[in-house]
Amino acid sequence: MSLPAEFHEIAERVNNWGRWGADDEIGTLNLITDAVVREAVAAVRTGLRIPLALPLQQDGVQSGLIPGRINPLHTMVQINQELFGPGTVATSDDTAVLSLQTATHWDALTHASHSGKIYNGRPAATITAHGGAQFSGIDKAPHIVSRGVLLDVARAHGTDRLPGDHAVTPEDLDAAEELAGVGVRAGDIVLVRTGQVQAYLAGDKHAYAYPSPGLSIRTPEWFRARDVAAVANDTLTFEIFPPEIEDLWLGVHALDLVEMGMLQGQNWNLEKLSTACAEEKRYSFLLSAMAEPFVGATGTPVAPVAVL
Repeated sequence: MSLPAEFHEIAERVNNWGRWGADDEIGTLNLITDAVVREAVAAVRTGLRIPLALPLQQDGVQSGLIPGRINPLHTMVQINQELFGPGTVATSDDTAVLSLQTATHWDALTHASHSGKIYNGRPAATITAHGGAQFSGIDKAPHIVSRGVLLDVARAHGTDRLPGDHAVTPEDLDAAEELAGVGVRAGDIVLVRTGQVQAYLAGDKHAYAYPSPGLSIRTPEWFRARDVAAVANDTLTFEIFPPEIEDLWLGVHALDLVEMGMLQGQNWNLEKLSTACAEEKRYSFLLSAMAEPFVGATGTPVAPVAVL
């Protein structure tokens, strides 16, 4: 089944292949310049720090909807063990098995492919079972620190949580930008709040997964026009699920990651940030969201922090 003509038309308009050279592996992260970071630091006024990650736990967001994704399996391998003899300092150690996209995470540019290609026109076959991603693995992502902007689409709609069939459109982003009173600019990391994570926080991981509001196939052009560096939201699938165009599954993934070379994040908890931004009447902040440098990986857990 081929991708529809509408997908290819949007892909042509947002494509960034070759924009930063034929050897580029980081895409829109190139937009986070020293000047952008200096301006991001200047956004800090109170020093209030808000964590945005969900806990890494066995009863996590994964419900079996996505094959192969498991919640973390945590095991103790040492418990108060006196390694150097009786009476010496004792240590405890842990080990874990987890999917790298298990909870709050970044998708690497190699997480999606279409038509046999990944970002910058490289063959999808450069991702192998033993070597992982030869190009654009998450380990290639540099310092992901920039100005963050919360686009609180749910609040702009006057609700705590968007309905499951709501596709977040460019018009929604415009309304949330107006609510924020701040213009999204080049190098920003945009966080889009739908309120969907409330279902998981209330203990219903199945309602969290499906059906789910999320970004529309039309939003990549909005982000491309503003030269956004990365986008994350508070849903399992990032884009609306089921899709707004029949049989176009993960079309937004393909446009963001493959065509535009823009990192995207899922399962971010934006609830406390939403409250704080509304109270402060300020929706921009310093955002630190460093990737764990798993070599060749197509994604990574992340523990982002917004500093207001």
